[in-house]
Amino acid sequence: MKISILLTILFCVLSCAKAEIKSEKPMNTVNALASINVKDIDGNPVDLSTYNESVVLVVNVASFCGYTSQYTDLEKLYQQYKSKGFTILAFPCNDFGKQEPGSNEEIKEFCSTKFSTSFPMFDKVAVLGQNQAPLYNRLTNSENVSKGDVKWNFEKFILGKNGVVVARFPSGTKPLSEEITSIIETELAK
Repeated sequence: MKISILLTILFCVLSCAKAEIKSEKPMNTVNALASINVKDIDGNPVDLSTYNESVVLVVNVASFCGYTSQYTDLEKLYQQYKSKGFTILAFPCNDFGKQEPGSNEEIKEFCSTKFSTSFPMFDKVAVLGQNQAPLYNRLTNSENVSKGDVKWNFEKFILGKNGVVVARFPSGTKPLSEEITSIIETELAK
């Protein structure tokens, strides 16, 4: 009888210990937008924490990429959800095949005349290497999604209203795909 009581106690202690180990695993609650200042496409300073109450899709863009046509769907996505608290933050990038060689003025002109974009556009940044923008350092090192360098233009990160990265999508994932829109809708409902 004493052995069965001891075994029961031992089982309970081990079960509780396992539960404590699981609950000790930290959840990444790093706000990717906090304390990051950038310049918009016109050179004006922007504190990204101003977007903390929005669901945000961050995307690195390029004017001469095979995925450049995604600007059309990005604009549709923006128009579909912007009144509900969603925004897109687009960062031109010349890291891949030198597919964004233009100045900010040229990029802005291209996007507005070819695709009628109205979502926020920012100063050209590096998403790779020693000059990697602080925002992209946080995005690519988030615990909540696969870590690692951005692979190509038009890679997408979705951040919840608290600025925490909740999803990452490769370039080929279309902005209006069910994968992306369902996450945006889920995050907007929170």
